[in-house]
Amino acid sequence: MSEMDDLAAFAVLIEAGSFTVAAEQLGCSKGQLSKRISQLEAQFCVVLLHRTTRKLSLTAAGAALLPQAQALVVQVERARQALARLKDDLAGPVRMTVPVSLGETFFDGLLLEFSKQYPQVQIELELNNSYRDLARDGFDLGVRSGAIENERLVAKPLLAWHEMTCASPAYLEQHGEPLTPADLTTHTCLLNSHYSGREEWLYHQQHELLRVRVSGTFASNHYNLLKKAALVGAGVARLPSYVLPAELADGRLRWLLRDYSTRSMPMYLVHPYQGGLPRRTQVLADYLVEWFKRSGQALDRLQR
Repeated sequence: MSEMDDLAAFAVLIEAGSFTVAAEQLGCSKGQLSKRISQLEAQFCVVLLHRTTRKLSLTAAGAALLPQAQALVVQVERARQALARLKDDLAGPVRMTVPVSLGETFFDGLLLEFSKQYPQVQIELELNNSYRDLARDGFDLGVRSGAIENERLVAKPLLAWHEMTCASPAYLEQHGEPLTPADLTTHTCLLNSHYSGREEWLYHQQHELLRVRVSGTFASNHYNLLKKAALVGAGVARLPSYVLPAELADGRLRWLLRDYSTRSMPMYLVHPYQGGLPRRTQVLADYLVEWFKRSGQALDRLQR
């Protein structure tokens, strides 16, 4: 036993008023408790108790030590309760909804890393391109692009992305590289069926807005499927920058029309407004913000 344990035992003994009762409370024998008090006295080189068959009474040294021992018992109990609350808060489910392409691109590795650090947190991840009502549908966290107009949501910036025009080296070798947006009219383009204006691609150069009518034989509302089509040389695609780091870095796709800017979109981590998040939800939210900060810095370096 440690000196702190012996001090706590001393406080319990005085509160109980007898070795028999205190030993029962501490889960030890009377002899063991008596030995612990004797060890404490030896450590401080003082006598703490007057022992008689009928009662215990404190010496002057014992009276001086008792408040400190009692305060120690209180602090230990507070620490135990605080740790219990922390453990309870961390253990449990966190429900989260994110766009399909973002979940497929980032969240497998990201959540694996998180789970290694916080194995008590149970994450339920929904991939959905429709924005869910977080409070109504029982979600703790969500990821959204664009302006957050719902006043009932608290939003934290995660990432800023923009659309990148790209194609595979094999496609460009066969069909040539478009040097201006207007050149896209002669190319096979991979269309995003999620947007009603999928056949009109917009570009900016300085203060000029360029509208280009494009066409193609394949359309999908799934970014990663469009990326796969671009990788096999099926055409020119416009994809979010966050789905392309690996392919741009290893040369499987080439970024086209770099001198022309495209729409940029902020991405936010959101949660329903409330006084304070449960600890497990806050831990995950903080982790996501920091993780995407590092990812965004890496993506910015790649796109320079």
